[in-house]
Amino acid sequence: MTQKLFSSKVIDFNQHLNYTGALPQGFRVINPFFDNPETMVVMSQFYHKYYDDNKQRRFIIGINPGRNGAGVTGIPFTDTKRLESVCGIKMESAHTHEVSSVFVYDMIAEYGGATEFYRDFYINSPFPLAILRETKPGQWLNANYYDDPQLLKMTEDFMIDSLKKHISLGLDTSEVFVLGKKNAVCIEKMNKKAKLFDRITVLEHPRYIQQYKSKEKQLYIDKYILAFGHKNE
Repeated sequence: MTQKLFSSKVIDFNQHLNYTGALPQGFRVINPFFDNPETMVVMSQFYHKYYDDNKQRRFIIGINPGRNGAGVTGIPFTDTKRLESVCGIKMESAHTHEVSSVFVYDMIAEYGGATEFYRDFYINSPFPLAILRETKPGQWLNANYYDDPQLLKMTEDFMIDSLKKHISLGLDTSEVFVLGKKNAVCIEKMNKKAKLFDRITVLEHPRYIQQYKSKEKQLYIDKYILAFGHKNE
């Protein structure tokens, strides 16, 4: 029996991704794979392009998808601009720009490019769907899973289950890279509970870097590359 490719396992995970749990009032979840048929198409093209193998990869954990990045493309930290310009996959039905995507792809370029980076790493989130919060009647903005104690409590079991499913794709659990300090606090608690990873390495979140530390961006790119233990020759 032939072993299932990494790409097929990710696509299968995304095809069956659904959150049916409760949410506090004023929050909703967006599932890009249900909302736009093209998302499933471009996501599948991406994983077939970079993950058609059985190689074990290292895990980078974000928070939850932004509605202009993975909330549209289905690919973590990848807006439609980077999807087309770097990955060569055009999305016809949407055009998005996400600040986190800018940093991530600048870092990927420094690492050695998308092919090399995605051969070594898999990125996803404990809550792999976009979360929106109603800030004024009818106005919905991006939210993080940890923004509200009730939201965190209601989604924790789902997140632990999601992390286990990500690991089962074929990930190295000896060290995990967590983006964002608040995110890391929550992942550490989940890790104590479920014993998922041996070691957690925390890196500043790409959105924080782009928004508040853009002048020192190169320092943060270097920090990421150093943490990954990679020398681009």
